[in-house]
Amino acid sequence: MKLLIDANLSWRLVGLLQNNFAQITHVINTGLNESSTDTVIWNYAQQNHYSIITNDDDFYLLALAKGFPPKIILLKTGNQSTKYIAEILVKHKTEIENFMANEEYGVLEIY
Repeated sequence: MKLLIDANLSWRLVGLLQNNFAQITHVINTGLNESSTDTVIWNYAQQNHYSIITNDDDFYLLALAKGFPPKIILLKTGNQSTKYIAEILVKHKTEIENFMANEEYGVLEIY
């Protein structure tokens, strides 16, 4: 399970989550930059077999238009601290793993 954290979330999440999600990285660690468009990030994730963790609804719209992969984990938590976001992702780890294994669904919303 390869996870790519979108530019709209902190790069610090990688350090907070790497013990729970072995293959996790942030957009800035890929050669892309924080100003890369959603489409560029989408294409990178698709070409490199990542699923995207984001709180940006634009990725949901891309998934509706283009299908998947990549899969989208859409955080619906509002503006929260990096620590809180890490905690919520760990709390939903089993749900995320089940989502990643299921080929029927392309978007997982986490509240």
